[in-house]
Amino acid sequence: MAKSEKIILGIDPGTTVMGYGVIKQVGKNAELLTFDVVKFKVKDDHYTRLRHIFESTQKIIEEYLPDEMALEAPFFGKNVQSMLKLGRAQGVVMAAGLARQIPVTEYPPKRVKQSITGDGNASKEKVAGMLKNIYGFKEIPKLLDATDGLAVATCHHYTSSSPLGGVKSYSGWESFLKNNPDRQR
Repeated sequence: MAKSEKIILGIDPGTTVMGYGVIKQVGKNAELLTFDVVKFKVKDDHYTRLRHIFESTQKIIEEYLPDEMALEAPFFGKNVQSMLKLGRAQGVVMAAGLARQIPVTEYPPKRVKQSITGDGNASKEKVAGMLKNIYGFKEIPKLLDATDGLAVATCHHYTSSSPLGGVKSYSGWESFLKNNPDRQR
């Protein structure tokens, strides 16, 4: 019997730096395909950056053809404007996946950290170190947004390999709208 395979794209959305990681799930094992960041020009206005985020996400999707996509859900901070901009960035990343009929799942930051390190309050450095051990890459990148994206993909792999629930998952626009009636006009 052949092992089931799927490509998982994990993204840590951001308006200046977007981290992403792509893994190949073979049965219950995961293989690292890539992880990196996309930087956006701070000089660009917010709407131009949103377009670049959408286009960059589409390019990653075209290159790796993921079967599933996982995003880190925005965390609630004190700066409302920053949260709004981050939520918009997450929305355009989500739209890029849903436009290609890729199921999208969101994970809270604490859940991502918990799945990688066993500690929901772990530092980015600890998460990066654990991922280095898991996948055996040589160096931890300077911008930890890359390992954050990889962590989201790995969290999704662990979650989809087990019967855990409690995450938001959408198979398309209809599913998203059905599960979020408050976002409809």
